[in-house]
Amino acid sequence: MTFSSIGPDPDPASPSSPAPGPGTFELGGTVTVPRLGFGAMQLPGRWSGPAGDTAKAVAVARRAVELGARHIDTAAFYFSDTHRANDLLREALYPYPADVTIATKVGPLRDETGEMYAEARPDQLRAEVERNLEDLGVDTLDLVNLRVGRLGSGLAESLGERFAVLAALRDEGLIRQLGVSNVTAGQLAEARSIAPVVAVQNRFGVLDQADAALVDECADAGIAYMPFFALGGGHTELAGENLRKVAERHGATAHQVALAWGLARSPSIVQIPGTASLAHLEENMAAGRLALDEDDMALLGRRE
Repeated sequence: MTFSSIGPDPDPASPSSPAPGPGTFELGGTVTVPRLGFGAMQLPGRWSGPAGDTAKAVAVARRAVELGARHIDTAAFYFSDTHRANDLLREALYPYPADVTIATKVGPLRDETGEMYAEARPDQLRAEVERNLEDLGVDTLDLVNLRVGRLGSGLAESLGERFAVLAALRDEGLIRQLGVSNVTAGQLAEARSIAPVVAVQNRFGVLDQADAALVDECADAGIAYMPFFALGGGHTELAGENLRKVAERHGATAHQVALAWGLARSPSIVQIPGTASLAHLEENMAAGRLALDEDDMALLGRRE
């Protein structure tokens, strides 16, 4: 095993040089993406807070691609009072590079005040998919995740009828590949009985490892596991003595260690950290060059 700490960009004179190191994953065996991508949730501004800055958001999205992100996660329900993530991505990247995959989510319904008030019924899902198509300016969505449970988790409700609607839209050519989000192992199995699932997007991180069994199941099945809140999501402080020790050893930040931990934890993990800050983006993308060894992983796997 080769160990390395975060160092300078191999080609500092070239701002478009991707950060090497995170490896790749084949979504559905057909689309290869680096395992360090970008999440667009924060581009419009805080979920229920002040609006973001258009120029800064556009610059962050463009820089993410320059730094090697080829998988971008978004949703039509990512918006603030005046900004929408899909609109910002379209302004920043359209026409989209051929090697960039954009994933979106449908399921939760938010009103203009930001409240996530319900889940889309099966008969509402087509409109949600068409909304993403229109916002992003594309004829086909690369990947659509069915998000269940709104902001809750571990709910045992059936997703079969709703997932079948998305499968039918895939057969129509509106969607290329399908995923699920915020699901249990049983819900994943139910979805897979209806149509191929190429990605799972659940909560998982170095300080929140409750979904470990599903991470391993995805690896065995060749399904990408894309953690949300891998950096805490503003709900969990990314801190701890063991995390600090590993970060100090590598001359890295806690955020970088958390991302590198996920990449080392499973070959199925594709990280999608989000930010609206250029400095934080640079920090996140540099995590792809951080290699953790067995001692680091053992330390980070312990309860403090």
